[in-house]
Amino acid sequence: MGRKKTETGTAKAIKLWTGAIFAAFIATAAIYAALLQAEKSMLADYEKGEVCFAVKDVPKGQLITEENVREYFAMNEVDAKLIPETAIRKMEEIAGLIAAGHVDQGAMLTTGMFQTINEVTAGMKEPVVAGFRAEDLSQLVGGVLRAGDKIHVYATEEDGETVLIWENIYVQQVFNASGGYIENADLAGAAQRINVFLDKENVEEFYSRLEQGTLRVVKAWE
Repeated sequence: MGRKKTETGTAKAIKLWTGAIFAAFIATAAIYAALLQAEKSMLADYEKGEVCFAVKDVPKGQLITEENVREYFAMNEVDAKLIPETAIRKMEEIAGLIAAGHVDQGAMLTTGMFQTINEVTAGMKEPVVAGFRAEDLSQLVGGVLRAGDKIHVYATEEDGETVLIWENIYVQQVFNASGGYIENADLAGAAQRINVFLDKENVEEFYSRLEQGTLRVVKAWE
């Protein structure tokens, strides 16, 4: 009888020991799974993504080209959770665009900050670039015009009457009296020659009406 009791006790001890080991294994597995989940969560919290940032102020109307894109922008890593869906993630996406408004230094770039040439010339059947000049700076708002501005053009006719000959023209580029290109960031340069976007079918009428009198340009307030 004593032997049977001993064997039974041993079996129970083995079962308890086995159960304890199994329970410890389950607990360890659960802790390991919890640690893995915590690690994944922490990694997700610190996931990074590359986006484009402005390294200097970008004036409204500034045309971004392959030549000046790295002058204005650079790539940088930020927390992925802070990156909006409209963020610009490649420098190549910016070349050929126009700043729709002033972009501050340090700003993360999004597609809404820029517009394409097609957006500027929307509604034109065959957009072209036409140029004209003023004899005096007073005729071009004191020379403060820059690319991206919209202007209204008036002409003072021989009888002294001033008439509107064209309105809401988009300025494509501006130049000084010597023909030197003026960057939008140049606040000192005086614009005396300007290029504008026009529909080809309107160019002849535009120049004809300019010849009718002395040129006057008014900058549209936006």
